[in-house]
Amino acid sequence: MNGPATEGPATEELSFDAVVLAGGRSSRLGGVPKASLRISGSTLLAHTCEAARAARRLVVVGDRAPEMPARVELIREEPPFGGPAAAVSAAVVHLSHDPAPWMLVLACDMPRINEALPALIAGALATNASVLAHDGGRDQPLAALYRWVDLATAVDQEEVRNLSMRALLARVTWSPVDVPAGSTIDIDTWSDARNFRAEAPDAGK
Repeated sequence: MNGPATEGPATEELSFDAVVLAGGRSSRLGGVPKASLRISGSTLLAHTCEAARAARRLVVVGDRAPEMPARVELIREEPPFGGPAAAVSAAVVHLSHDPAPWMLVLACDMPRINEALPALIAGALATNASVLAHDGGRDQPLAALYRWVDLATAVDQEEVRNLSMRALLARVTWSPVDVPAGSTIDIDTWSDARNFRAEAPDAGK
């Protein structure tokens, strides 16, 4: 792993595809899909897709959900619920015939992720390496900009079913990039949901 990436202005355009992971079991939410939670009237998935609006192509790995943008390319890892590395692998295979040089990978459950993207883009431009958001002392592999070749090589070398992202990235050279504090906080429980004033899809009905 390289040292911390320096943050600077994004003076060049970065061509990237975006992959949003939205296919987990949401077991700590009683099976209510995280993607369908609503914040300020919009689903969490819609917020995440909007954050990735600059992507050349937008892939969602999961099931169809409300307010999914029309341009989304919806896919599923095989078998379903194989974990984030399997979902990323499915996206790599899906995009492999015409990949952008970079792939933005986002979990769908980070309401403030749009605040982190400028730092990730600047870090990728500064280092020309895959970059992971560094927030609150943690590196976030599901809030990251990866060089396409890095992910494609890692996927080719690993059996990805039930593999962790950190194991998948063992052969990837990446740099941590400091992002605004709290910008990668995710929603795992109903307590987390209350902190963000997120509501179940049928709230108020």
